[in-house]
Amino acid sequence: MVVAENGSDPVLVIREYNPKTDIQKVEHVERSCEVGPSGEYSLHADLLGDPVCRVRNSPAYLMLVAEMVVMIGGDEKREIVGMIRGCIKTVTCGKKLSRKAGFLAETSPIFTKLAYIVGLRVSPSHRRMKIGLKLVCRMEDWFRDNGAEYTYIATDASNKPCVNLFTEKCGYSKFRNPSVLVHPVFAHRLHISPRVTIIKLSLSDAETIYRRRFSTTEFFPRDIDSVLKNNLNLGTFLAIPKDSSHALSWVGSELFLSDQPESWAIMSVWNCNEVFKLEVKGASWVKKGVVKTTRVLDRVFPFLNLPSLPKIFNPFGLHLAYGLGGEGPCYMKFVKDLFSYAHNLAKKEKCGVVATEVSSEDPLMSAIPHWKVLSFDDLWCIKRLDEDYSDGFVGDWRKSQPDSSFFLDPREF
Repeated sequence: MVVAENGSDPVLVIREYNPKTDIQKVEHVERSCEVGPSGEYSLHADLLGDPVCRVRNSPAYLMLVAEMVVMIGGDEKREIVGMIRGCIKTVTCGKKLSRKAGFLAETSPIFTKLAYIVGLRVSPSHRRMKIGLKLVCRMEDWFRDNGAEYTYIATDASNKPCVNLFTEKCGYSKFRNPSVLVHPVFAHRLHISPRVTIIKLSLSDAETIYRRRFSTTEFFPRDIDSVLKNNLNLGTFLAIPKDSSHALSWVGSELFLSDQPESWAIMSVWNCNEVFKLEVKGASWVKKGVVKTTRVLDRVFPFLNLPSLPKIFNPFGLHLAYGLGGEGPCYMKFVKDLFSYAHNLAKKEKCGVVATEVSSEDPLMSAIPHWKVLSFDDLWCIKRLDEDYSDGFVGDWRKSQPDSSFFLDPREF
């Protein structure tokens, strides 16, 4: 390790995270970054002792730490003052028509290797020292070495320090503005229409439908099979009319796709509860009392269907609905039924909320039940890692117009 010759000037070292020696120091930095604005609510995540949990399920990932090293009286002192996580995957960034002689033109996806930055943290006592910038630059070097063409970050649109760091100092540009929709899990079950049948699909049936019908959707992961096979995936569910032949006798996705009912919808559910816990901080005892009262009334009188909030001021779990799609005149109603099904599943698993994320242009915004007080606008910023890349069919992805929908990858939520 190189330190200053005079033994007094600190040296910043950026290196790979070591789970055997760094975990407690990293958790300390995480806790130091938890202080929210005075008098306001703030959302915090307990990573359950695994700082890499938010990227661990991606095809390739890395966590870096920033360590301040200084010599004091002949002894070397080390202090972790920042961290960053990143992962790489291959996703759909556009689509093209494949023309074949004697056949109708088919739409096929255009893939790109995409990197994602998540969980950038710098200790409050070491901010304004360009540590965050250095962490981002080092992570981008790893992205380039592994062939990533683009990198992006997602943050709360109101997080101005983060937005300014990436857009003004790191060369990122604002890209997409999706919305995170959050619904509390009540003590009572939500109603599902008796005119709908919900089928839990096998892994192969789910993969077939997603690849056949959604592979050209922006951000669709090419390794969708790995997502569906992950132990955190609780299943993929198909909503179809109860009088449909497929509801009476399910014979597989191939026949379903060749003879679809007029309306249908699909959804998968991811168990974030096994990865991290969330907690809302900054509430007064009065607000906590009101929330507790709604919960007690809902539990005692479930037949009244009273809206209530779970124990959000204590650590709570989350289920994520993703892969939402379908078609037909009753599509929106079927999506609402699927979301009610996800709510009831989360109730059974004792989770606090059900969430999803959709494009701001997606009609699902109005179909998916959610509470505005719990939901928020997201901001995705993107950067091209090498200007020498060929634009190909899609052109420069940064300049593309958003589709009406995108495919939410649950591994990075």
